[in-house]
Amino acid sequence: MDTNLFRHVNRFADHTSWLHPFAVAYAKDGIVVFAALMVLAFWRGRQAQDLAGEAGAAWAGAAALVALGLGQVIGGAIDRHRPYENLAHVHVLVSRTTDFSIPSDHATAVGAVAIALLFVDRKIGIVAAVLAVLMAATRVYVGAHYPTDVLAGLALGGLVALVGVRPATRLLTTILGRAAALPGLSVVIGRPSAA
Repeated sequence: MDTNLFRHVNRFADHTSWLHPFAVAYAKDGIVVFAALMVLAFWRGRQAQDLAGEAGAAWAGAAALVALGLGQVIGGAIDRHRPYENLAHVHVLVSRTTDFSIPSDHATAVGAVAIALLFVDRKIGIVAAVLAVLMAATRVYVGAHYPTDVLAGLALGGLVALVGVRPATRLLTTILGRAAALPGLSVVIGRPSAA
């Protein structure tokens, strides 16, 4: 079923050349949008003098890194080949790589960021979640992954973000609170609001 769905999406890509420039750009470099969303969430926390919000935005980036590390271990153990290595006549719109296919690194990172941001700012988190699903779809569209590769990546990233959100946010809030008391860093982090 995974292969059939991949073939269906790949045939769709064959007939939608007008969509290729957007899909390729987003599949390759769309991760920058998620970095911008994290900065926006951090900035909104900073404006509100909400150290927990700032910490949650920082956790979004950290969760992506933790999830990517776990993904490397899982991917190395499974060692699934990319669709274009296993199947004939695959339309590939991005550079071919020889690393494992499952879980998708892109989907893993954006899944972590999206779920973490849902705990920081609901609106930003929803935008990130929609864009994460779009990232997963484009990775299949460009021929880089099977559908289960991106679903596994989204699930892994989301799970890491969810499991770590409370302890990481608490720890990072404490760290940011102490850092905010330092003269130079208070400008970047902001002073904790009086409780």
